[in-house]
Amino acid sequence: MKIAKFQIGQIVRHRVYSFRGVIFDVDPEFANSEEWYDSIPEDVRPRRDQPFYHLFAENDETEYVAYVSEQNLLEDRTGEPVRHPQVHQLFKGLKEGIYQPDNDQLN
Repeated sequence: MKIAKFQIGQIVRHRVYSFRGVIFDVDPEFANSEEWYDSIPEDVRPRRDQPFYHLFAENDETEYVAYVSEQNLLEDRTGEPVRHPQVHQLFKGLKEGIYQPDNDQLN
């Protein structure tokens, strides 16, 4: 099992697709449904044996929750906040580019 490269509260962006988000949970390896995994085209399907991240995500059009493999994420260094409406349910605020967990909500 690989140690996660990114942390809860960190803002990341997708390596290929045009979206970014804040991490609110991490699975040490793939832990979603087989249906979800099989829906990804085989030639771009990520390995299961790596961390997968739950994101409050956004693109130019909308906000949503995403589940993304570590191999497809990069650190977002824009310093811009994430506009997803659920961010403030789990995090207190943004400090030095990382959302600070509201520990009362994460337990």
